[in-house]
Amino acid sequence: MNGVFITGSNTEVGKTTVAIEIVKHLSKARQVKVRKPVETNCEFLKGDYIPKDAIALKEACNSKEPLNIVCPNCFALEASPEEASISAGKVLGLSDLVHACNDQVGESFVLVEGAGGFYSPIAEKTLNSDLAVCLQLPVIIVVRDELGAVSQGLLAIEAVKKNNLEVACLVLNEINPNMLSNKESLAAYTDVPILAFAKGNLELFNSKIEKLI
Repeated sequence: MNGVFITGSNTEVGKTTVAIEIVKHLSKARQVKVRKPVETNCEFLKGDYIPKDAIALKEACNSKEPLNIVCPNCFALEASPEEASISAGKVLGLSDLVHACNDQVGESFVLVEGAGGFYSPIAEKTLNSDLAVCLQLPVIIVVRDELGAVSQGLLAIEAVKKNNLEVACLVLNEINPNMLSNKESLAAYTDVPILAFAKGNLELFNSKIEKLI
C-alpha cells in the first residue's frame, strides 16, 4: 500500500479537517483514495448510518467509490469504535480494519484516517497503533495548536517511533488564533518536520506537505 496514516494526539484536534485539505491538494496531481475504516457518532437516517467524516473525505478527492468501501463500519454511539461496536453487538477486529483499508485501493495513493489518538481503542483489544503497524504507512500526527501542544506532540512522536513507524510530519492545527510559539519549541526537540496549519493560509502548508508524502 502507498499512502499515509493520519492520527491525532487526542480526539477533537481537527485531524479530519487537516486530512481533507491534504486530500484536496494531492488529488490535483495524483490518484488519491481515502479510507476511514470505522466511524462512530453516525446519524441513522432512512435506514442507513451517515459517517460525516468519511463523506467529507470522499468528497475531497471526488471519489466515485461507494461509501461502504470508504467506511464499511459505522456506529451510532459517540464513543471509541471498540465500545461502539460492542454496544451494537458487532465484533470488530483488527483484521476487519486492515481489510477495509486495503480493499480495492490498487496502485492509488491512500490516506487512511484513524479514530481518535494514536493509542485510542479502534476495535476489540486493538489500538490505532496496532492498525498503523499492520499498514506500515508513514504517519501524520495532528496536534491542536494550544498550550500543552509541545508535550502532546513529543509524546505522540515518541509513541509512533516506539512502534517502528516513520513520522512523515507533525501538523500543528491552529483552530483558534494564538501567539504561541509551539512550532519553534517543537522543532527544538525533534527532527520531525513541524507544519503549521491554519484554514486561512494553506498555500505554504500545501507546498510542504506534497514534498513530505
